[in-house]
Amino acid sequence: MAGILDTVNQRTQLVGQNRLELLMFRLGSKQRFGINVFKVREVLQCPPLTALPKRKTSIRGVAHIRGQTLSVIDLRQAMGGRPTEDVSNCFVIITEYNRSVQGFLVHSVDRIVNCNWENIQPPPKGAGRFSYLTAVTEVDGEMVELLDVEKILDEISPANATTSPDTLAGTENLQTNRILLVADDSSVARGQIKRALAPLGIPMELVKDGREGLEYLRDIASQCERSITEKVCLLISDVEMPEMDGYTLTAEVKADPKMKDLQVILHTSLSGVFNQAMVTRVGANKFIAKFNPDELANAVKECLMIEAG
Repeated sequence: MAGILDTVNQRTQLVGQNRLELLMFRLGSKQRFGINVFKVREVLQCPPLTALPKRKTSIRGVAHIRGQTLSVIDLRQAMGGRPTEDVSNCFVIITEYNRSVQGFLVHSVDRIVNCNWENIQPPPKGAGRFSYLTAVTEVDGEMVELLDVEKILDEISPANATTSPDTLAGTENLQTNRILLVADDSSVARGQIKRALAPLGIPMELVKDGREGLEYLRDIASQCERSITEKVCLLISDVEMPEMDGYTLTAEVKADPKMKDLQVILHTSLSGVFNQAMVTRVGANKFIAKFNPDELANAVKECLMIEAG
């Protein structure tokens, strides 16, 4: 299984081309799920787990892997399913989300597939497990579900979305009637951003993907005489989103004469050097890893101060 990720570092050229690669896996049924390869550190046979007292039931225990102790989450149970019975024949996908490393217990791992974000669609509306999805796509004639990992992690250990008083000091001078646009496919992430930035007193519009964000901006730009900055002060965009990723959204914004002056903050659970390089490549003004409310609010303050001269 180790060989399945050997060439991950060679795949970074897909980033910024509205493409991604998914590592597909199963949770004990025929249904296949997918996770972005860039969030995966390693895949290995489930190691011995040490149970913790007073733990969330979906945390099966902790594992000691390469000198690091990390929690192993039973992904099926975290989504409301029954606990995985025999973990000895299962796999652990070690991932990095929102500045933390954790393992996800899965029944089996399939393979890596190359996808285009345009072919990844928002999930169908409904109850049950669909509430844990951010997107779906089709591979080999079958639906593959992309999980809202941020929601799963937030249910296990809720993130702090409260901005500190020190960060808010002096923000009354930055208040504006112009709109701050947020594009993120995770409902949990949108809620966190809204709670963190609401004290700044800036009106916000929230959309669920890059395509919707671009359409919104183009509509606003058509109403502006010279620049969209007359009505929109800032764009905060996730990177991973169905239909259009954040890099492509940023590139489209910067290529439009009426939108090129709009400042863009890329705010994502992805991490790594390749993201920093892409900030420059697509013209984004900042890149921030999720989720720190003070860091995000300070970035917004800095962008508005720069714009104001």
